[in-house]
Amino acid sequence: MIVLPLGILWFGAVLLAILDGTRTKNALLAIGLLASALLATIWLGFDIVANGPRSMVIGGWEQGVGITLSVDTLGIIFATLSLTVLLAALVFETANRVRARVFPALVLFMGVGLTGLFFTGDVFNFYVFFEIAMISAYVLASYGETPRQFRAAFLFIVVNLLGSMLFLISIAAIYHITGRLDMAGIAAQIPLVAESPVLLIATLIFVAFSTKLGLFPFHFWLAPVYTGTRPSVAAILSGALANIGSYGLLRFGADLLPRELADGAPVLIVLGTVSIIYGAVQSVSRHSPSEVLAYSAIGQVGYIMIALAIGGEVGFFAVILYAVINGLNKGLLFLTVGLRGWLVGASFVVGAFSVAGVPPAAGFLGKISIFWAAIEDDAWSIVFLVFLGSALSFLYMFQLYQRRFWIAREDEVESSRLPQVIVTALAIGLLIVGLWPEPLLDITDHAVSGLLDSPAVGVSP
Repeated sequence: MIVLPLGILWFGAVLLAILDGTRTKNALLAIGLLASALLATIWLGFDIVANGPRSMVIGGWEQGVGITLSVDTLGIIFATLSLTVLLAALVFETANRVRARVFPALVLFMGVGLTGLFFTGDVFNFYVFFEIAMISAYVLASYGETPRQFRAAFLFIVVNLLGSMLFLISIAAIYHITGRLDMAGIAAQIPLVAESPVLLIATLIFVAFSTKLGLFPFHFWLAPVYTGTRPSVAAILSGALANIGSYGLLRFGADLLPRELADGAPVLIVLGTVSIIYGAVQSVSRHSPSEVLAYSAIGQVGYIMIALAIGGEVGFFAVILYAVINGLNKGLLFLTVGLRGWLVGASFVVGAFSVAGVPPAAGFLGKISIFWAAIEDDAWSIVFLVFLGSALSFLYMFQLYQRRFWIAREDEVESSRLPQVIVTALAIGLLIVGLWPEPLLDITDHAVSGLLDSPAVGVSP
């Protein structure tokens, strides 16, 4: 069950790599394979929730030698989110006609990297899967092959290679001071190591993941890349690939380096606050839909940092819940860029309400979770920050809606029906989560319990 989603994605990606992805039948094959992997992941998730975390070593190798896969509820949540966004983007691009033969294969390879990263049980294989996802993203960033997209891809590659290098250095340093690469062993050894070198390692890891997320002041690459790529690629980068940052900070911070996370909480609060204000102010001042959404993404990352700094059960609960909803929000909103029609307008309203935290959209749950975490921590300044950030979010989303959908233009042509249906389905999903949140809240609570009970996933097969 653990290997099944990875196996479907890997063999599917290899098969699609030799086929012409611009042909509709091959793109549909990729959609079927990605949907099968998503269903297999959900099936595995039911088993994890019912019976607890699972672990295995691929190929029958001994523990610590072969590739260890260790799956808990936290990994299932992020894998399901990422595959859902990838599937929506792939269907969307297929409906608009795939323009490069490698696009479906790249989406599946990114699915391999992200799923393996969320399922791995040791830090080196985390890096390997991390790079599989990033290599796919490097090529996808140039999808469309216009000069603007090549420039965006070049910037994306340069900045994220720097983040990857910092992360690899961190892994080497962890192995040097602990002698372990498995997460369970690292979690046991870290408390025995002097605090100074571990704090430096934690800082490098934080910078690496913050670069992936686009947190201020590591955000400078994000807006040019998100605005320079096609809507489907922007949705993938913001709604799926960015999950590496949220998951990585939770797995390495809360799981492996909790002492260093607590020490760095004041810094996280400062950077999170600046990101929220900076992203919102920049979004208010922009006119292009892609630019507004790009700077909004910078601001939304700040809420995740604030909740991570608060920590504990309520803080980690807010991080997971907000990361999931934010991924869906960005996937939906970036896919609406360039579309027209009343269904698109209605779907955009749902996404905008979700970003601003207005019920009944799902984003209300994310904002309330951070609001509650701040009250539990007696941090009233953060409560005010959440209100201020939400008000600014509502302002720039309303401005964007007014410019795009409020005033009809005579030269506008309504988009084809299938892309509208795709964004409408995502919007309905956000409404369902907002109106019936119990399943998401329950599985998030289950993930937090597993995160706090065990420093790392290290269970027997």
